Amino acid sequence: MNDLGAIFTTPPTLVTWVLIYIVAQRLGELVYANRNTRRLLSEGGEEFGADHYHWFIFLHSAWLAIIFLLVDPLRELNPALLALFIGTQVLRVWTLASIGRWWTTRIISAPHFDKVKRGPYKYVSHPNYLVVVLEIAIVPLLMGLPWVALLFSILNAILLRHRIRVENTVLGQRGQSEA
Repeated sequence: MNDLGAIFTTPPTLVTWVLIYIVAQRLGELVYANRNTRRLLSEGGEEFGADHYHWFIFLHSAWLAIIFLLVDPLRELNPALLALFIGTQVLRVWTLASIGRWWTTRIISAPHFDKVKRGPYKYVSHPNYLVVVLEIAIVPLLMGLPWVALLFSILNAILLRHRIRVENTVLGQRGQSEA
């Protein structure tokens, strides 16, 4: 285990900047998602799968906390894994830009909502889940924590299996026009 204080007391390293980016990105996404959720609900949307949502919050929070607690802030990062992480972030931005107003961390839908079929959605049904799957594995590997990558990848797969089933059922009830 590292000295957690070292992350905050040593000059910022690349590890520190990656962790700051992840926290800022996650918080920014939550603000954006909550705004979209409120708007979609006000437009007649309904939430589905709320019973499992808290497990995702717990999983992602625990994943990040364990990385913060165990990572060596002075660790050298593998350039190939760092490039792969950056690639996942490019896919994340493309995904969010493509889905726009429909993106939320919850499953909010209504029959009159459109299906998004542009950007990465032309090629992959759930590109944001692909980003998360990759990120949950890549970040701990980048930080030298392979067991964290394995454990949280398994837990995430269990949750995603249920969530994708719920989401696919809900999306099947949406209108056929393309957004």
